[in-house]
Amino acid sequence: MGIKGFQGTSLLDFPGRIASLVFWGGCNLTCPFCHNPALVLEPEGYPDLAVAALLDDLAGRRSFIDGVVVSGGEPTLNPGLIAFLEQVKGLGLLVKLDTNGLAPDVVAQALDGELIDYLAIDLKTAFERYPELHPAPVNPAALLETVRLGLKASVELEFRTTCVPGWVDEEIVRQLGERIVGAPLWSLQQYHPEYALSEDSREQTPFSSGQVESFADIARQYVDRVIVRGL
Repeated sequence: MGIKGFQGTSLLDFPGRIASLVFWGGCNLTCPFCHNPALVLEPEGYPDLAVAALLDDLAGRRSFIDGVVVSGGEPTLNPGLIAFLEQVKGLGLLVKLDTNGLAPDVVAQALDGELIDYLAIDLKTAFERYPELHPAPVNPAALLETVRLGLKASVELEFRTTCVPGWVDEEIVRQLGERIVGAPLWSLQQYHPEYALSEDSREQTPFSSGQVESFADIARQYVDRVIVRGL
């Protein structure tokens, strides 16, 4: 699946900078709490955007944007990603890549080619529970490798966890923290169920603000900085 959507500009997804957002269809997970289910389940329902036209649009925005956020879905699944990132960097723009971390070879290629300036890696639940997030096999070791790549890379790095009841609790926060000790930033996000992939997840009551803040207190024992979003 190719590029499925292009959104104007945003400050939130590229901290401190103005960026355009590009969305890719398809994913190698079907998390029941996913907040972009149409891009995961029915990416063919969105027309593919012409890369040349998109790059022309981005070139025209260079006077007021700093970079491009590449998100999804899961962009690392697309064989055209690296070429696209090379073209974006050729425009003199910064690149932020959002990924679930299950394609470390692609992430490594992008890092080795200096095609990423900001890497955001999702940590959805305890690593051993990742096979529950998809009907096809999922290899948690791939995520661990991407975590390792991120921690040693010379790019801005952020880990992100959405605090979904049943998938995140105090013990899981501790387990994830042990995986990313010394990371510069871990963002904990409040769960908003209204757009979730599964009906059960849409009916799930989010944690209280106080509980999410308590998770953040635990997370601060492992990383340099913790921020909480969505409360």
